[in-house]
Amino acid sequence: MEIQEVPNTKAPIELLLEADPSVEKIQAYLPRSQCFAAMLQGEPVGAYVVQCIAPGVYELMSIAVLPEHQRKGIGSELLKHAVTTVRNMGALRLEVGTGTFGYQLAYYQREGFRVVAIEKDFFLVNYKEPIYENGIQLKDMLRLAMDY
Repeated sequence: MEIQEVPNTKAPIELLLEADPSVEKIQAYLPRSQCFAAMLQGEPVGAYVVQCIAPGVYELMSIAVLPEHQRKGIGSELLKHAVTTVRNMGALRLEVGTGTFGYQLAYYQREGFRVVAIEKDFFLVNYKEPIYENGIQLKDMLRLAMDY
């Protein structure tokens, strides 16, 4: 597997939809972001998108792995790549937003992210359709950060 930057115009939208169910939201943040894809035999099996949101501060906008390639360490490799990439770009902090429960929360905390804020009703206000995980509707978003 090789992780490489891909032009925003070639970002694997269908793959990114695994993490963010809104095509509109993905298309809105892509032009101001950098996209990286995990390639396996010439095909993207995972991807992430980062964006500079303030001097020295980047946000991990999305990170996703195709369902058939999950639980193989690809997501962890992508996250480590994102951490290293933005650090090399001069970041002092990397932020990410996620639901208030589920495997994603533990995934980020295992890599050293810490909760810094809660955005109440984020998923209710920002998504037309309800988003469910394990049969529970997502309502609030946790903001996590890793400082360098």
